Amino acid sequence: MIIKNVLVYGEDETFHQGEVIVENGKIVTEAVDKNDVVDGQGGYVIPGLVDIHFHGCVGADMCDGSAEAIDKIARYEASIGVTSMAPATMTVSEEELHGIMKTAAEHPNQVGAKLVGINMEGPFISEAKKGAQAAEHIRKCDVELFHALQKDAAGLIKLVDIAPEIEGAMEFIDAVKDEVAVSIAHTEADYDTAKKAFDRGARHVTHLYNAMPAFSHRAPGVIGAACDTERCRVELICDGVHIHPSVVRTTFQMFGSDRMIMISDSMRATGLTDGEYTLGGQPVFVKGNLATLKDGTIAGSATNLMDCIRVAVKDMGIPLETAVKCATMNPAKEIGIYDTCGSILPGKDGDLVILNQDLSLQAVYVGGVKQ
Repeated sequence: MIIKNVLVYGEDETFHQGEVIVENGKIVTEAVDKNDVVDGQGGYVIPGLVDIHFHGCVGADMCDGSAEAIDKIARYEASIGVTSMAPATMTVSEEELHGIMKTAAEHPNQVGAKLVGINMEGPFISEAKKGAQAAEHIRKCDVELFHALQKDAAGLIKLVDIAPEIEGAMEFIDAVKDEVAVSIAHTEADYDTAKKAFDRGARHVTHLYNAMPAFSHRAPGVIGAACDTERCRVELICDGVHIHPSVVRTTFQMFGSDRMIMISDSMRATGLTDGEYTLGGQPVFVKGNLATLKDGTIAGSATNLMDCIRVAVKDMGIPLETAVKCATMNPAKEIGIYDTCGSILPGKDGDLVILNQDLSLQAVYVGGVKQ
């Protein structure tokens, strides 16, 4: 397949007039079948998006713990331009977590977006900043439990979230930092505690600004500590609900585009109509792109990652080139899959998205197969 008449996103983070060739599921430099041509109609070709933090969509959730739910999620994600996904678990019971991990490990990856990892969001979090997480299942950091879950998941856990102020957190970081990305999340940590966690080996922050102390001039907290840690990458939800556009722009200036990862944090209502749904076993009420618990607490997002890119570019003033980088290259690097996806280079998987000039979707390919 030759995709012609397009602007191709390069590793130099700019678009170039050119073409992309895919043979046997891989990006190549020369076409075998020169008659298989796709006219991109002057649009953009970007790498398939990589969402490393979301819970579900179209009525399904990762915590459903079923192959059917994963397939449903994978099909929807591919339909909107996400070609690699690392869905997040919630703070649920230990028994449920084991089941979820085993189901993921056995998943055949035959339809839609590729299941490339799991983001373990909870149960090692702060009750005071639990957000939409279930308080009854929160527990102290437990290296033995993590290793058991990782064994069940056949190594698929790529991110594990912790509150660094809770019991055993620093020792947990010491024990697992070389085998998984440790992320600071759902925390009351002050600057010194967060910085200590980063110095011990944590290197990621879950949905920056949300479920953590605010950044202020006398108490910079997790946000300030993350900014002062050069190897730390941070997630940002650019759905127009979670974070004000001015703060989004400022955050890009603070951290720089190399350290920003756009996520959707979407829940099962994404892709469906307004109504009542669940997240982690708790009722969630959705109206438009706002999802809340009964008490008004924001409960994940009802916006997919491609729509987050559109919001960031059209409504928040983030350059398209930067938004693409933060939804493809950066997340792929963060969970260690950049050798196969995240950019358009020969030898990588043919995971591609063609966008029209207005950023509407023209086509999505996973391994060179149109979705």
